[in-house]
Amino acid sequence: MHDIIIIGGGPAGLTAATYACRAGKTPLVLEKSGFGGQITYSHKIENFPAALSISGTELADKMVEQAISQGAQVELEEAQSITKNDDGTFTVLTDFGKYDCKAVIIATGAKHRTLGVEGEENFIGNGISFCAVCDGAFYQGQEVAVIGGGNSALVDATLLAETCKKVTIIQNLSYLTGEQRLIDNLQSRDNVEIILNTTVEEFKGDGELESVVLKNTDGTISEIKPQGVFVAIGLCPDNKAFENMTALDGRGYVVADEKCLTDTDGVFVAGDCRTKEIRQITTATADGAVAALAACAYIDNNK
Repeated sequence: MHDIIIIGGGPAGLTAATYACRAGKTPLVLEKSGFGGQITYSHKIENFPAALSISGTELADKMVEQAISQGAQVELEEAQSITKNDDGTFTVLTDFGKYDCKAVIIATGAKHRTLGVEGEENFIGNGISFCAVCDGAFYQGQEVAVIGGGNSALVDATLLAETCKKVTIIQNLSYLTGEQRLIDNLQSRDNVEIILNTTVEEFKGDGELESVVLKNTDGTISEIKPQGVFVAIGLCPDNKAFENMTALDGRGYVVADEKCLTDTDGVFVAGDCRTKEIRQITTATADGAVAALAACAYIDNNK
């Protein structure tokens, strides 16, 4: 029996594992695809403390190495359900078997929604980004495009407009859906262009992103050549399998605050998969520490 099972091997989950080990507990980290989560799509990270510049893959490798060196067990398995047993312990069913534990931390993260168009996967992390706060500084003085018309897209565009030569907003509807104050601010800027009724058809380039093919609702095809593209069409959490164990909000996020407690004793949550305002690597690692220490306290109080 493990003390804690951590579902998800991103920054939140791996930090939770490290903290659990240092508290004398035995954690098991279950990751269904690849350790590191979203950060592995980042070509360069410059806003993580003590790392002047590091790739997402390298940072993920260091986090995994640190957790394992502290004593954590890690497995590439997909958690499919959580069951609370009569004795207060939990059973986590995976695609390979099942594991028992005294507490669970859900750290499944949230994936950025993608456009699903030709060439997109080729340039994610190399011309296509999902976070202006994370990657906007790399395009200072250059031309960029923002895909989307909601608040997230408009906030990204506003941030980028401060340092970029030009920001082109591409929206598939005939209007922007974000707050009017954001729209007014962007419309007042000389370096912002808003293109409506338009979808992205293809990303083109030989090794590096060279152009974006657009299609207007009237059938007109055009092409723009930004140095970077920021896709801001929403996030998608992966918590459906655990809705029997904890409350989810209307968008599928685990309902929890900065204490990382769910409505089920013994089940905790950390990182981008919970309800929160800011989703960054640092906030995910903070959640991981909070959730791990809460889980350790829960175990100690229920011996």
